[in-house]
Amino acid sequence: MASAAVKVAGAAKDISPLYYRILSKFPQNFTFCFAYGSAVKPQIGNEKKHNMIDLIYCVDNSYRWHGANIEINPSHYSALRFLGKGFVARFQEKWGAKVYFNTLVDIKEENVTIKYGVVSQKDLIADLLDWNNLYLAGRLHKPVEIIKKTNSSQLQIALQSNLRSAVHTALLILPETFSEYDFYFAISNLSYAGDFRMTFGENKNKVRNIVQPQLLNFRELYRPILQQFHAYVDFPTGDAQCHQDIHPETKLHHLMQLPMVPQQRIVKFWNHGGLQQDMEDVLRAVAYDIDCAVILRQILKDLVWQSSVRQSLKGIPTAGILKSIRYSAKKIAKMF
Repeated sequence: MASAAVKVAGAAKDISPLYYRILSKFPQNFTFCFAYGSAVKPQIGNEKKHNMIDLIYCVDNSYRWHGANIEINPSHYSALRFLGKGFVARFQEKWGAKVYFNTLVDIKEENVTIKYGVVSQKDLIADLLDWNNLYLAGRLHKPVEIIKKTNSSQLQIALQSNLRSAVHTALLILPETFSEYDFYFAISNLSYAGDFRMTFGENKNKVRNIVQPQLLNFRELYRPILQQFHAYVDFPTGDAQCHQDIHPETKLHHLMQLPMVPQQRIVKFWNHGGLQQDMEDVLRAVAYDIDCAVILRQILKDLVWQSSVRQSLKGIPTAGILKSIRYSAKKIAKMF
């Protein structure tokens, strides 16, 4: 069976030459790159808008990459560049969701505007495996455009694990019977429920607008993963309803397969003010609790809220005040 990471990257052969021309303007020592957002994948209500292209560069060495990029593209950076590449790299890796964004970058010869984030490979792998921030991991729950495939087996395994974790989580949240749309909505909503930006700057129907036009892409992305879940869920093709096993022992299996950070937060929540139980005992108790789905949703909502607030605050100095105002104004304008 092809790995999920290969499936995620499978569209690379059809990439528009535009992306390659954009990438040629940056240092080439990155290990993985993907594009996402409404300018890349169709979203209801954004079909005819001139949307900003969102890119993520995954790099082995943030210090070297920013050093080279500041030399090539100094105007992309705020005044933080004057503090040096070392400061920029540390600011990236120590604060927020460990991503450094440059936004509202005009590529005039291509007549496009881009926003790009830089993340170290070790931090991306950690988020994919453990959901430390559920930030880039959440973006990679959804169909994206892989511009450069990774040669790292560690990253390939982490990409597959992230998709598998999303399925375990969605099944815990969903009822016994649900539609294919419900399933992909639940997955997409994992990283939006609780997102600070959904309160102030995003369309409240954003998740629906992402999922509806992309059902085929979601299906292709998750097909190899769902083949591993036949014992727990019947996922028929077409419009037939999906049915899952909701026995507490099955829920316990899903809980045991969650990433480390949500598991730890469940234990902390459960033990608050009571008898201190270890992880296995807590997860078993939660699996048999009627509010299992409610507890998990709240845990993830809190996780996403915290990481999105930290990353949004980090975006003010990385973009600079003027760009931050312009970026916020564009977000609000897209809602109308």
